[in-house]
Amino acid sequence: MEVLIKPIITEKYTAQADTFNRYGFVVDKRANKIEIRAAVEKMYGVTVVDVNTQQYVGKVKMRNTTQGLAVGRVNRSKKAIVTLKDGDKIDFYANI
Repeated sequence: MEVLIKPIITEKYTAQADTFNRYGFVVDKRANKIEIRAAVEKMYGVTVVDVNTQQYVGKVKMRNTTQGLAVGRVNRSKKAIVTLKDGDKIDFYANI
């Protein structure tokens, strides 16, 4: 199981990284806080102080087509907000 799927890079999470030293990640639905902490520390070489998780239920989406109304559902997801020790930073753009 791959714990970290991708980092969340939005204006909101960039502002939190600058002010509160918090970073967001989309994680596997089955991952717990201990596994998320270990994965972030191993991948980025930083010290994690706190981990908060959020589970999102997939939204129901509808659209009109020529065959009628098409109904579907977006996949469930889980996000993790990771707070780092003072002085530690994660640079997502270093590998580009």
